[in-house]
Amino acid sequence: MQKMTIRMTLAAAGMIIATIAPATVSAHVGLEQKQATVGASYKAVFKVPHGCSGSPTQKVIVQIPEGVIGVKPMPKPGWTLTIERGPYEKSYKFYHGSMLSEGVRTVTWTGGPLADEHYDEFILSSFVAGELPADTAIYFPVTQECEKGELKWAEIPASGQDPHDLKAPAPALNLVAHEGGHGSHAHGQAADASEIKVGDLIIEKPWSRTTPPGASVGVGYLKIRNMGGTPDTLLGANAASAERVEVHESSEKDGIARMRKLANGLDLPAKEAVELKPGSFHLMLMGLSEPITSDKKLPIELHFKNAGKVTVEFDVSPIGEAKSGSGHAHHH
Repeated sequence: MQKMTIRMTLAAAGMIIATIAPATVSAHVGLEQKQATVGASYKAVFKVPHGCSGSPTQKVIVQIPEGVIGVKPMPKPGWTLTIERGPYEKSYKFYHGSMLSEGVRTVTWTGGPLADEHYDEFILSSFVAGELPADTAIYFPVTQECEKGELKWAEIPASGQDPHDLKAPAPALNLVAHEGGHGSHAHGQAADASEIKVGDLIIEKPWSRTTPPGASVGVGYLKIRNMGGTPDTLLGANAASAERVEVHESSEKDGIARMRKLANGLDLPAKEAVELKPGSFHLMLMGLSEPITSDKKLPIELHFKNAGKVTVEFDVSPIGEAKSGSGHAHHH
């Protein structure tokens, strides 16, 4: 496999290779979000709750399962990030009609040390290929190396076996089908940006703005029509290019602009349309890992209370331009 190393700091501690039975600890390395939609982005957060029988953690190694593609790990201050690339067993559909036949297969964070009495998270963004079957589970084997000993969280339950019976289970991710039914999204591509239907909702004209190099935040706008007789809620969103995506509202009073996070999401009344637009409701992309550019679309996974999840490709306009719900309009 081809290796690429990102050096954050120099990790100087040596490793003592020994094996400590995982049964001696009370909690295992696991995923924060244990469910993902096939054909959509997924942010994997691995929780490390303890060391090896009291010994500090110095290395965390994550094996990427087949069908999890487009992996981008998040660097951690004080840790060295190592990426091992290799071929997939087959080619998978990705964004913009592209096909991926190779990618990241192993991610290793080395450094710390992370004391036994402390907790930390190790994060990577990814895409769950639409070719993977829904209503199944995939597994991320994790090795946790410490100053003294190591723990291998790699056990996978046999057919019909209760995962709770395992002493050192690999973090499991349950795959679910796209709530909106069939279409290009269910086959590994994001939904088309012109108009998307998910449940009783119709999403129109999603767009974003370019960001300058080094910018840490971006925005997303769209119109949502609730065609059903039941209210729904835009709970939040997720994007592979951002640490988190929040629903915000901008307002102005006495000449002072204000912005607040909608902690309970954005209400979508029945038989009404709600528009996220400049100076009003919008999606705020926080902690961008790369600039938003106009040469490619911006995929964002929207989370609705009733309609479920859908990944939408946002058109990107240069700074100073905007789009209206009925077409393109330029404002300066």
